[in-house]
Amino acid sequence: MSVASGNPQHHIRIGVVGSQQIVEQILRILESFPSFAPVSRIFVHEDEAPALTGEIAADVEVILYSDPLAHRKVKDAMNVAVPTLHIPITGSGLYKALFFAGRSGMLEGGISVDTLTETMVVRALKELEITSVLPIIYDGPPYASSDKLLAFHKEQVERGSARIAFTGVGSTARALTEQGIPVQWLVPSDQEIVVTLERALLSTASRRSREAQIVVGMINVDDFGRVALKHNSEHEVQKLKLDIHRMVLDYVESLDGYLTHLGGDEYLFFTTRGIFERESGGYKSIPLAKDMNKTYGVSLSIGIGFGRSASAAGTNARVAMRKAKEVGGNTGFIVREDGTLIGPLEMAEPVQEVLSFTDAELIKRAEDAGMTSAYLSKLLHNRAHHGKYEYMVHELATLLGITVRSAHRLLLNWIDHGLVEVAGMEKVPRGRPRQIFRFAFLQKNL
Repeated sequence: MSVASGNPQHHIRIGVVGSQQIVEQILRILESFPSFAPVSRIFVHEDEAPALTGEIAADVEVILYSDPLAHRKVKDAMNVAVPTLHIPITGSGLYKALFFAGRSGMLEGGISVDTLTETMVVRALKELEITSVLPIIYDGPPYASSDKLLAFHKEQVERGSARIAFTGVGSTARALTEQGIPVQWLVPSDQEIVVTLERALLSTASRRSREAQIVVGMINVDDFGRVALKHNSEHEVQKLKLDIHRMVLDYVESLDGYLTHLGGDEYLFFTTRGIFERESGGYKSIPLAKDMNKTYGVSLSIGIGFGRSASAAGTNARVAMRKAKEVGGNTGFIVREDGTLIGPLEMAEPVQEVLSFTDAELIKRAEDAGMTSAYLSKLLHNRAHHGKYEYMVHELATLLGITVRSAHRLLLNWIDHGLVEVAGMEKVPRGRPRQIFRFAFLQKNL
């Protein structure tokens, strides 16, 4: 079974194979990895993993499995030409499972556990100060079949040695449930998935080839004239300019980059994609902006461009800068080589969604519906900073800087194109109730 996924060109295609619950968890976390375009397949039983792998192996650069058993099944059955990894089952999944088991009153007596080692289980029980539980650990061969694990847990429960089973294998968890045996499925944490995805990113061939790709960045000090008016003398203004220049220079030095001052309040720098990705935490934040705001009380607009040539990267950097200015500054955007947008990036203020991205298909849909890039940028910026994706018409008019009548006209057009839906009504003390409009694509990304 497949799950539909975005497939923009020039992204790193990653195969995701596993049980439905964990695949959905991985796909959710992949939204914060804009370099990846997932191609997913879902199995009911781990034995299906090799066949599903064969369906996608030729079309992806790396494959991620939801659990160690599925990964082992594939390695035993076939040779895969691309890197393969799995989400490890560690003690962190046990903590959550123990919590739910304790809440249901099942942590009295013994428990049976597979996948984890005795050391991991004992440590978790000790740290949680659970002294009334005797763990029985499966000590059979690693990567045992689902049937063997089922037999182990069933035996422990029937003998009275365990009241509840803890398993890291989805098919075993389902089989135990069908036989009426209490069970907790050990699923990975979000952090474990993030770490594995970072390893997957480093393992891909296209990632290695992009490490040295040229990145062009533009930095503009927002409304420097207003900031300068707060100083009493020209000497202080010139000193502030030097301080700003020095801080920008230090930041570009951290990128092993080259900086040039374009005059006025604008700077241009060059670095490589690999270094920029690491320094920005995977395209999530620009620490320079926060430091600049805290130290000198000024905000920055930043545009970053990727491209297959320096010329293309520079053009994309200018487009990204224009996006940042359109939403009022104090933000940053990245335009990739295929024209897709990453942003707004975290700047001087914390944002709820540190990374969001708009793919080329969405941009085209928005433009077809009369939603200009300026409007889209403002909506994305407001969503990132305030988590907002529902508006009344007067709120939208204020945000976009247009009349209420124009906002009504745009909303009707966007509803017709499936970008907006009516979410409800707000009652007011006097007058007619006001409609609330939901931007569905913003809600999905959030």
